[in-house]
Amino acid sequence: MDRLTSARVFVEVADRASLTQAAERLGMSPAMVSRHLAAAEEWLGSRLLHRTTRRVSLTDAGQAAMVSCRQLLELAQEMQHRAGDRSREPDGTLRITTSPSFAEAQLTAALVDFQRHHQRVRVDLLVVDRAVDLVEDRIDLAVRISNTLDPGLVSRALTQCRSVLCAAPSYLARHGHPGTADELKTHPCIGHAFGSGTTYRLTRAGRAIEIPVSGSLFTNETAILRRAVLAGAGIGMLPTYFVTEQLRRGELVQLLPDHEPEVLGIHAVYLSRRHQPLALRLLVDFLAARFGGATAPWDAPPGKRVPR
Repeated sequence: MDRLTSARVFVEVADRASLTQAAERLGMSPAMVSRHLAAAEEWLGSRLLHRTTRRVSLTDAGQAAMVSCRQLLELAQEMQHRAGDRSREPDGTLRITTSPSFAEAQLTAALVDFQRHHQRVRVDLLVVDRAVDLVEDRIDLAVRISNTLDPGLVSRALTQCRSVLCAAPSYLARHGHPGTADELKTHPCIGHAFGSGTTYRLTRAGRAIEIPVSGSLFTNETAILRRAVLAGAGIGMLPTYFVTEQLRRGELVQLLPDHEPEVLGIHAVYLSRRHQPLALRLLVDFLAARFGGATAPWDAPPGKRVPR
């Protein structure tokens, strides 16, 4: 007998604790349900259910098999969706949110490229430097940069967010280069109100250190922080996705390269894996392919960057 169907029958019977109700739900006769259960037990080599005239319950082997059978059915459903996706054109509106700096530097171009392939998909992009409520704001997808995610949401890792300590040549000409992490305490450091704040968390030779810093300018917006650093106001900690070009052109200079700021994850975050719009599934796959890999595309050496 079809093993996938037998697994579906077993799960339905276990969920409803009734062969009769499972048969009605599946559109089968009780006799056919019994045959599928027998086939599942023969296939798995264990008795899966305790059956009486009034009650059906799982054996210990049935409890263990239930987990695997559910995973098998979910995988089969996912394969079916993806096979069907090839013959359908996605459409509809996707509401997406991310930080202003990541939207400006990376995500907007990625979304434009995605829409070139899927012209019937409309995107509403909400850029805010805070984590919005996906339910309240009717968000389909959030691209978040964090190591702390809401456990009630589904996430898929896209890549890593690395940062650098940097300053403008004009600032360094006036104040000099800090030679050690401790010397950062004597320099004005521009802080991110929701990020580094007044403490720089660094790793050197596998050892984590925290350096308290001070300055006269703090902001909640990464673009403002970058503008202030470019203007020579002080030292800043900035994500590489946002300053790679400025570093390459010499407009900013990396400081203390053997001290790495905390590495954060970049994640696609959404409400559920079930009943996802085709456009959303395709977009998450597209972003994982565009940004994923051993090294984020903006961190790869210029000659080794793969066109996206």
